[in-house]
Amino acid sequence: MLNLTGKNALVTGIANNRSIAWGIAQQLHAAGANLGVTFLPDEKGRYEKKVAELVEPLQPTLFLPCDVQNETQIQEAFEAVRDKWGRLDILIHCLAFASKEALSGEFSSVSRQDFSQSIDISAYSLVSLSRAAKPLMTEGGSIVTLTYLGGVRVIPNYNTMGIAKAALEMNVRYLAAEMGSQNIRVNAISAGPIRTLASSAVGGILEMIHHVEQIAPLRRTVTQLEVGNTAAFLASDLSSGITGQILYVDAGYEIMGM
Repeated sequence: MLNLTGKNALVTGIANNRSIAWGIAQQLHAAGANLGVTFLPDEKGRYEKKVAELVEPLQPTLFLPCDVQNETQIQEAFEAVRDKWGRLDILIHCLAFASKEALSGEFSSVSRQDFSQSIDISAYSLVSLSRAAKPLMTEGGSIVTLTYLGGVRVIPNYNTMGIAKAALEMNVRYLAAEMGSQNIRVNAISAGPIRTLASSAVGGILEMIHHVEQIAPLRRTVTQLEVGNTAAFLASDLSSGITGQILYVDAGYEIMGM
C-alpha cells in the first residue's frame, strides 16, 4: 500500500482548485505526507489568500512565498524548510509560464525576452529548486515535475512552451544522473490536456481536450487526481527503482499515430 507517513513534501504551483498541483497535494496528503505549500507573492496578496483558503483542509505545516525568478526567495523558502522540518523528502515542481505572445502566431516571431522568460520560469526553475532541495534530502528523496506532449511533438498554439518543456525533460535526465548517487530520484509526469488556469492560455484547449477524448485508447482525458495518484506513486518507495523517466498519464493518447 502507498504510504507517505513521515515524509515531508513541498508542493509548488497551486493556483486554484483546477491546478494539477492541487490534485497532487490532495493525494500526497491522503497518503499521509506532511505538506508544505508555496505561493507566488504579489503586491495585493491575492494569490496568498486564495491558495491559503484552498489548502487549509490539508493542514500544511509550511506556507511559503516563492517567486522562482527570485533566488533570494528560493533560498529563504528552503531555509524555512530546513528550520521547520530538518529534511525534505519530496519536491513537487508544477511551474510553467509563457506570455500570450509566445503562445500564438508564428513561432519564429517570438521575442528574445518572451523566449527567455518562458525557459527561465518553466525549465530553469526545476534546476534552481532542485539545487536548493538537494542538501536537505539527506535520506534520499523524490523530485517530480510536470511536462506535456508538446515538448516532443508540435502542438498548435503551444509554440515556445514546447521548447520549454523539451528543456524541462532534459533537465530531468541530467538531474537524475547527478543526484542518483544520493538516492534522489527525478522524474516527470506528462499529463494529458486538462482545463487549468495555465492551459486556458493555450488557444483551442477545449478542442484539444475533445480530440483526446475521441482518439485516446481510454476515450477520455485524465483528471487532476489521476495525475496526483501517479505523483504520489513516484514520491513513494514503491517507485524506488524509477528515475530520469517521463511517465505519460494521458489515457494512452501518446501511443496513437492517427
